[in-house]
This record gives sequence, structure tokens and C-alpha cells, in this order.
Amino acid sequence: MSKETSLHGVHQDLGALFTDFAGWSMPVRYASELAEHKAVREAVGLFDLSHMAEIHVRGAQAADVLDHALVGNLSGLKPGRARYTMICDAEGGVLDDLVVYRLADEEYLVVANAGNADVVAEALAERVRGFDAVVDNRSEATALIAVQGPKAADVLAAVTDADLAALKYYASVPAVVKGHEVLLARTGYTGEDGFELFVAAAEAPALWGILTEAGEPHGLIPCGLACRDTLRLEAGMPLYGNELSRALNPFAAGLGRVVKFEKPGDFVGRAALEELAKAEVPRVRVGLRGAGRRAPRRGYRLLSEEAEVGEVTSGALSPTLGYPIAMAYVDRAYAEPGTRLSVDIRGKIEPVEVVGLPFYSRA
Repeated sequence: MSKETSLHGVHQDLGALFTDFAGWSMPVRYASELAEHKAVREAVGLFDLSHMAEIHVRGAQAADVLDHALVGNLSGLKPGRARYTMICDAEGGVLDDLVVYRLADEEYLVVANAGNADVVAEALAERVRGFDAVVDNRSEATALIAVQGPKAADVLAAVTDADLAALKYYASVPAVVKGHEVLLARTGYTGEDGFELFVAAAEAPALWGILTEAGEPHGLIPCGLACRDTLRLEAGMPLYGNELSRALNPFAAGLGRVVKFEKPGDFVGRAALEELAKAEVPRVRVGLRGAGRRAPRRGYRLLSEEAEVGEVTSGALSPTLGYPIAMAYVDRAYAEPGTRLSVDIRGKIEPVEVVGLPFYSRA
């Protein structure tokens, strides 16, 4: 039986259509996923992300633990700031991509994907051994609500006295929203300005109502997972299970910049990743633009003449751009922007062109 977030009843009352995602019953859409997508690009949307994992690492050596456990330089992160990073296995395979917030000198919040919550929690619990720090998985006690879109700051400004202008991108601050204590972060997964609010799970329904009421003058509507996927695809952001997996490494994904070899000491996967960094990755992640109206989908083959040269990992007809877009892994020789390939869409061959990522950037 799928798990439910503390907002499940709210979603039912809103008439959401649900889907199972990583073992959770989550709203996939409320009415129209295109309308929800458009609301985030042009106004503001409200998301329940409570299925994601929140794992705290505390103690005198919390920074040392995370430098050892993850590929990023987390000891170099200042309190109040956040960083995108990865946790890899000893062979350099990606266990998950993460956002890590430094809450204080000796406390971090690690946010993991829902499908990898147990994998990340278990890996951190194992990697903390020998360090003066503890791992505290607070996922069940924590809800996560995201407000995304160009009007997001207007919505938050109406319900909190937090200094939003001073809150930089990839930063967080403790705040109060109409009496509810939250961790207010300015991160996001949609390519738009936006905020994520971590709150006690029991308080999430009340907070959702407060944000809904404050957002009404700005065109806020609730948004499901379907539009979240097209938004992140337009923004060129990888999704674990599609563009990232244990069989892939950060360099193949075009994300080698997150591996900080210059940080002192050893970390899990360092030796393997150093070898991978020296080698020429056979297949790399690219963007694709289609010419017709049919969108390439995950698993579709990419062809150069009749030779198979890659595979699509995510694809959709872009609601914002109006043409098909996709991400794929292709043989390195075919990865240059401007390269023309074909995609096999259920037996029909359609032309596509390799393009740079992201597909969409806000002005």
C-alpha cells in the first residue's frame, strides 16, 4: 500500500488524480497539467514534496562526515547556504543527487529523492561511524511544500516577515509563516524563482491553506507531479532513475563539476572517480529538439542513419516552447550541438537535433 503525506486529505478535497511515485500516493494533477505548468511559468504554483527525505547530520564532525560521505565540499559551505551534490558508491556510481543545507556550524540537512530515501539514510548511517556526529532521519516528521513561479515572492511576502530580498538562491533561513515555524529555502526544481518550506508534518495542512489563500490574488493553483516533470525537463535538470543511476557516474551526466577532488582527505568513491575523470566517457547526456509534434519518450532509440547511437531518458512536448524536447545519452561522437539524429518513435522515424541544456531559462 502506498504511503500518504500529511497533505493527502487536502489533495483529495481538491479532486487530485493520484499516482504511485516511489511508494507514495502523490497527486499527478488536479485538473489540467498544462494549466499547472503555465501557472508556474507565468504566475505561481503550489507543490507537495513531502515524499522527499529529510536527513539531519549533527555533531562536532558533521562537516567531516559529509566531506567523507559525499562528493562535494560541504565543510566549505557557510551556515545558511545550500549546495547541490551527489552521494556515490565506491565504484563512482550515483546513489542519489542531493541538496544539502548547512543549518549551523555543526548541523546539516540532507534532502534526498523519495525513491532513494532508505539508500541515502543507510549509507549515511554507515559512513558516520568513527566520526563525532549523528544521523537523524526526520523524513516522516517533516513535510515539504514548494511555492514556485515569478509571483512566489509576492505570495510569501504576504504571510511572513522574513527578509525575502536578502534570501539568496540556494540559501535558507528559519522563518515564521502566520504562526508556523518553517525552514524557508530559496531553491527549486522548476527553473523559476521559488521557495521551499520545511515544516512539521502535522502543520502542513494549515500551512497549505495559508499559502493557498495568500496566493489567490496572484493566480496560485495547486500543481502535481506531471507538470513538475515537464518543468524540470525544460530546465534541463536530471531526474534520478532517468538521467542518473547507480550504473552512471557524474561525468557521464555532465555533472563532473560537483565532484570536488581538491577537498582534503578521502571520500567514498574518490579513487574510482579520479580514474573516470581521466577516461573518455563513451556516452554523455545531451539535449534534443524535435521538429514535429510527436515527443521522444524514455527508452526510445536514437539513430544516425541506421546505426543506434543512443537512448532517450526523458522527453515531452514542451508546453512553454511548443516543440518536442528530450534528454538522452548518446555516443560521444554524436554529442556536439547541431548534430542531426533520428529517433524511433514506436516504429516511426522522426528527426531530432542535439542542442545545449537547458531548454528554458527565465529572464
